[in-house]
Amino acid sequence: MPPHQVSPIAKPDKILKLDGISAESVEAHWALYEGYVKKYNEITEKMAAADRSAANQIFSDYRAYRSAITFAIGGIKNHEVYFENLGGDGSGPSDALAGQIERDLGGHDAFLTELRAAGMAARGWAWLAWDWDWSRLDLYIGDAQDTFPVWNATPILALDVYEHSYIRDFSTARPKYIEAFIANVDWADVSAKWERIAKEL
Repeated sequence: MPPHQVSPIAKPDKILKLDGISAESVEAHWALYEGYVKKYNEITEKMAAADRSAANQIFSDYRAYRSAITFAIGGIKNHEVYFENLGGDGSGPSDALAGQIERDLGGHDAFLTELRAAGMAARGWAWLAWDWDWSRLDLYIGDAQDTFPVWNATPILALDVYEHSYIRDFSTARPKYIEAFIANVDWADVSAKWERIAKEL
């Protein structure tokens, strides 16, 4: 199988002008995302030469590469949603998305209560995602880049709660970081992601 290579998305200028989250912290975080892209490309190159006939569940080069690439993919895709979601003033979703949040989560304030709790409960990520099977928005958490995937669900908002996302600016005060994240959500981006989904319904 030929290796598949990816490139980082263009860094949005808006993410370097956040309220309460420093440009230095964002730059360091962005470098981590670029590292996931670099490692994904490196793994795909090495996996191309792995002996498929030696694959097994205890240890094999193929298993190691497949496991590592899943982690790298999560690191890429999670961060892309996260960075695209930042750079707004946290003012609120479009009327269409607000209506869906009202239906599925009890309204914007109730959603933010759930997001705060999910952000505190997760070890790595909290997502607002559309479940295509159950036709509803819901909150999901993940403890690592490759844990707790929800099949056939599309994230439209991603909150990174790994320590690397906030320790530079907030030390261990994760709740303060979550409030800063909420204040900087670009709801135009989140709403646009929702509108792309709504067109398919």
